[in-house]
Amino acid sequence: MDVTLHLAQDPEADALLGRSPLAALTGMLLDQQIPMEWAFKGPATIAQRMGADDLDAHDIATRDPEAFAALLSEKPAVHRYPGSMAGRIQQLCRYLVEHYDGDAEALWKGVDSGTELLKRLQDLPGFGKQKAQIFLALLGKQLGVQPKGWREAAGAYGEAKSFRSVADITGPESLAKVRAHKQEMKAAAKAAKTAGKSSGN
Repeated sequence: MDVTLHLAQDPEADALLGRSPLAALTGMLLDQQIPMEWAFKGPATIAQRMGADDLDAHDIATRDPEAFAALLSEKPAVHRYPGSMAGRIQQLCRYLVEHYDGDAEALWKGVDSGTELLKRLQDLPGFGKQKAQIFLALLGKQLGVQPKGWREAAGAYGEAKSFRSVADITGPESLAKVRAHKQEMKAAAKAAKTAGKSSGN
């Protein structure tokens, strides 16, 4: 795996995401309750603080939880909730060590169908259906991982020429479009909530 991604909007962080399956998975895991670029810059920051040029599932899985949480909490923190996210990253790495010998790429190597790949991603700690579908769309659209039926398995995120998620970001212009789409979705959800409250009275 060696492609150019533009998710962190930072050349070094993006280069790591493009060559390291574990870094890409970790960035996806971090992508909640913080800006997307901050989340996807996280793996490079963690690797740097560990004195490495890539993330290693075996190494992270066996680190002392408190020390690993402290590593993520150093300023600038890797996430708004560095302690709980450190625990989630370690859980993810332990799962990968247990089921895939620590090799994140083994998750999708040789998978026959999009349905099977989605199931594997949903089995990961910290990956609900939406996160799994977005990552599946990212694999298909930008990382060349396209098992049969991957677009269908990724749902709306798999649609071609859409701007719904990180899977569709290839530079500043598409980032702005995805951001606009997310704001529209938030506004629509808020409006629906308000409408629901007023009709309930």
